Amino acid sequence: MKKTVTTLADGRELLYYDSRDDAVRDAVDRRPLDAVSTSSEIRRDPFLGDSVAIASHRQGRIYHPPADECPLCPSRDGRQSEIPEADYDVAVFENRFPSLAGDSGRCEVVCFTSDHDASFADLTEEQAALVLAAWTDRTAELAELPQVKQVFCFENRGAEIGVTLGHPHGQIYAYPFVTPRTELMFRSMAAHRAGTGGNLFDDVVAREEADGSRIVIDGEHWVAFVPYAAHWPYEVHLHPRRRVPDLRELDEAARTEFPQIYLELLRRFDRIFGPGEPPTPYISAWHQAPFGVPGREDFGLHLELFTIRRTSGKLKFLAGSESGMNVFINDVPPEAAAQRLREVASE
Repeated sequence: MKKTVTTLADGRELLYYDSRDDAVRDAVDRRPLDAVSTSSEIRRDPFLGDSVAIASHRQGRIYHPPADECPLCPSRDGRQSEIPEADYDVAVFENRFPSLAGDSGRCEVVCFTSDHDASFADLTEEQAALVLAAWTDRTAELAELPQVKQVFCFENRGAEIGVTLGHPHGQIYAYPFVTPRTELMFRSMAAHRAGTGGNLFDDVVAREEADGSRIVIDGEHWVAFVPYAAHWPYEVHLHPRRRVPDLRELDEAARTEFPQIYLELLRRFDRIFGPGEPPTPYISAWHQAPFGVPGREDFGLHLELFTIRRTSGKLKFLAGSESGMNVFINDVPPEAAAQRLREVASE
């Protein structure tokens, strides 16, 4: 992998990740851009104790542009985009409309491919491995920023999820605090350790494998399963067999197998609801340990993949119970979801 670091016309950082070591990335962003002005602010809820990012500047971000005006496609004559080059493998740049900025953290956009009409599931294993390398590199660099406490790599796919750009891309949020979801996991980890003496992640994976009814893919270095108490209609957790706290700690064997396992999961998601159905909307999210906290080595890196589509033509909305009280109601039994995901395996 070759990494090239440059800047856009307004001073934001742009990084190219190439599979070829001889790739040259010297195109200059010649757009007349003003310097980015953001107003991100973190406010803490006194009742719940969680943090809310206030980012009013995001109201002006680009919303569903036509394909020939996509800001994530390579630049061409007469049409300059966020990517000055005429082609690229993987590109990462600072978001022009960040939810987090400055002392409040950092937001980056990860373009998985230059092909506007592709999806992550269309990538080759080599391309998927390059994206994994980019996620890992960004995690390592963002971890060095003094204001960053946790790095979150994720992809929103589909208009139903709220995606505003159709080009295949993900995002990285570098938070200045430990997120509430992670704090809950650490609380559960501590309670499990105190009650059993074991590691929560190790024991959950072992229990799922012993049961077997919710296993989706059983790889040599990764295992994918629908969790016992799945929140979403179709939800899969992907764990490396060798527990590590974050992407930086994955060994070469896990890195090598990941593209095959992950691409198969994404392709199965698109087949859940049968032939002729539109692409399945999903959220794919890496859960990594925060930095500089006690017990981080006990945390288990894992990827969470889920869809809000519960059946053909119907979505799972977060209504009163979920949005008001954070109590999820799942219409699809996890065992049935796992069975369906096994049924649609690639031949």
